[in-house]
Parts: sequence; C-alpha cells; structure tokens
Amino acid sequence: MTSLPAMHEVLAAVLGIRDGSLRVLLWQRALAPDAGRWSLPGGRLASDEDVETSVRRQLAEKVDVREVAHVEQLSVFSDPHRTPGPRTIATAFLGLVPSDADPELPPDTAWHEIDALPATAFDHAGIVDSARERLRAKLSYTNLGFAIAPAAFTISALRDHYVAALGHPVSATNLQRVLTRRDLLEPTGDTEPPGRAGGRPAALFRFTDRTLRVTDAFAVLRPPAPGGAERRSGGPADAVLP
Repeated sequence: MTSLPAMHEVLAAVLGIRDGSLRVLLWQRALAPDAGRWSLPGGRLASDEDVETSVRRQLAEKVDVREVAHVEQLSVFSDPHRTPGPRTIATAFLGLVPSDADPELPPDTAWHEIDALPATAFDHAGIVDSARERLRAKLSYTNLGFAIAPAAFTISALRDHYVAALGHPVSATNLQRVLTRRDLLEPTGDTEPPGRAGGRPAALFRFTDRTLRVTDAFAVLRPPAPGGAERRSGGPADAVLP
C-alpha cells in the first residue's frame, strides 16, 4: 500500500495572565476547513526551516515575538485523523508572555480564557490543555514564573499569577518562602505606590534570573489538602503551598 508523505505544520500555544486569568492567544479562521473557529497561530513548515525557526517566524505574523519571554517545544501531535484531508503532523510549542507585556494583535487575533475556550479548530483545544499542564509542571521545579510575571511585582501579585496558572489556592507567605529558598527572588529596593486605603507600601521584587533553569528537580507545587492542612508526599524537595 502506497501512502502520500505527511505534511508538517508548527503551532504555538502562547499563554499569559490577563485580567487575573490564564489565557491563550488564538486567531479566527476565515477559510475552510473549520472556518469561523479559533485556532492556534502557526502554519506549514518550510523546506529550509527547522521547527523552532518556523514557529518564531509564524508567531511574528500574529504577535511581536520580542514580547514572548519563553518558547519551548511542547510535543508532536500525529494522530492520522487530527485534521481533514491529507495527513498533517504538528509540532507544537509553548510560548509565554509576561503580564506587563501588551503585544499588538491583528483584528482576527485575541486572548481567550483557557477555562472558557470558544469553538476551536481541529485538535487545538487538546494542545492548549497540554500547554497548560506543561506550564503547571514547570512552575513547580523551574524558575519559569519569570515568563508570566511582570518585571517587578509584589508578593501578593505574584501569588495571584501562580493561582491563575496552577488553578488552586496559593499562600503568598509560603510562595515567597519557597522561591526565596531557591534564590529566585530579590527585592528591587522600590515599593508599590500606596492605594486609597493607605497603609504600609508593599515591597517590589523581581526574579533573579530570566533564563530558564531547573531549581528543584523533584518539587511539586501542591494544592492544600481538604480542611486546609498541608498535603505532603514525604520527599524533602516537595513544595506545598497551602
């Protein structure tokens, strides 16, 4: 049995915290198949490109790639029936945009809440789920928080970013303890302007390193156990954030 060679595309699941929720960048398809549905940015792999060169080129058509703080290969999606027509294999990437970045978007492109996705094309909703799980995992054992947080932040604001990304409650005090123990945070020396209620201005912090590195290979940022007690699996590297 003779089969035609599969086509190859690259896709980017670009995530960011917007208005307190984790969102993904999608563009609305104008042509069949799946016209009117929302799709991850990407396209065909050119004959003279590797996959990372291709995804960065195609991202540049939808978003200023200088605003993307981190890009990494996510997975290969090769189900023979993932798209109609000729078989198409997709290499998907995770991209992260800090919350203080505001890339200019074309009219057909917008941020969408991951927990309230519109009708998506093909298998793109599953790719978004994979991207979210990769982000959640890497927030546990790397310094990847730098790629979703603003350049400077209060601890409570950083906690809100982790809550949005992880999907469970996080203690600001314990988050600061864990990240400080890993030597990931440093004070900027500045404070946040006081609000209407007054009070002591909150100190501003930043990540010590904005390049990805593993900080605690076996750590897991776990939700609180029922009743508010800490939940542990026993290892010294566990990071529990009740």
